[in-house]
Amino acid sequence: MGPDRATRIDYSELGGSPKDPSATLPHRVGEAPSLPAASDKATERARRSRSLLRTPFRLVKWAAAIVVIPTLPFVLLVRGGVLAYQEWGLGTWAALAASGGATMLLLALYAWAASVRLGAGKGVQKLFTRLAALVGAVYVVYSLVFVAGANIKTPELRNEYASLHPLLRVAASALFLVDREAVITDASRTPEFYRSVGLPPNESSLHFRQADGFVHALDLRTRGRPEWRNQTVAAGFEAMGFRVLRHVGTADHLHVSLPLPPETD
Repeated sequence: MGPDRATRIDYSELGGSPKDPSATLPHRVGEAPSLPAASDKATERARRSRSLLRTPFRLVKWAAAIVVIPTLPFVLLVRGGVLAYQEWGLGTWAALAASGGATMLLLALYAWAASVRLGAGKGVQKLFTRLAALVGAVYVVYSLVFVAGANIKTPELRNEYASLHPLLRVAASALFLVDREAVITDASRTPEFYRSVGLPPNESSLHFRQADGFVHALDLRTRGRPEWRNQTVAAGFEAMGFRVLRHVGTADHLHVSLPLPPETD
């Protein structure tokens, strides 16, 4: 072959011109190969499947929050007070002050968390927390001094309401918030009451004024109420640390009592 003839190579079988080498490459340098559409659909289905599996847990979490958040302050106030009174040996008012103060702090924490979530400024956060604590204090005072006429059997019992132990009054007030048809049928009793119904006076009855000056028992109406509601009320008081008995002697009723601390039994 002479020197004046150029050597030529045939690129036709490679499916492209030698001047355009990209035509022979699967993709350009620096570019990721595109995924098939079927793979995208499978990924989306997997994501939706995981989301559906998490949905029941999310529902349970929200349901628990809806129940726990509103009831926790009452549990802390009542159950905490009973615990401090019976187990820690605090006096009546000291136990209520401890549980009431803890409840006020919890309400203030609720208000602070809500204000932060809403993006409120520090001034508004302080205002919300103080108002929430004040609401807690007002509720405690309200539950100690007020009982609606619909929740008490006779006007005479209204005078006896103040003789009930403060923790019993706070617990009864919490009950009336969720069960507006609940009725106190009896509180303070005297030996003459037992004689009038043909029963011997029960000297150990917690319906009598105790050494601390308070009555430690009240009776709640059960007649004319659904049995499930009576059992729910009984279970609620027991969960709060009170003793509950079903009495059918003079009339069917729930006997709710606050046991005396061990050292005074």
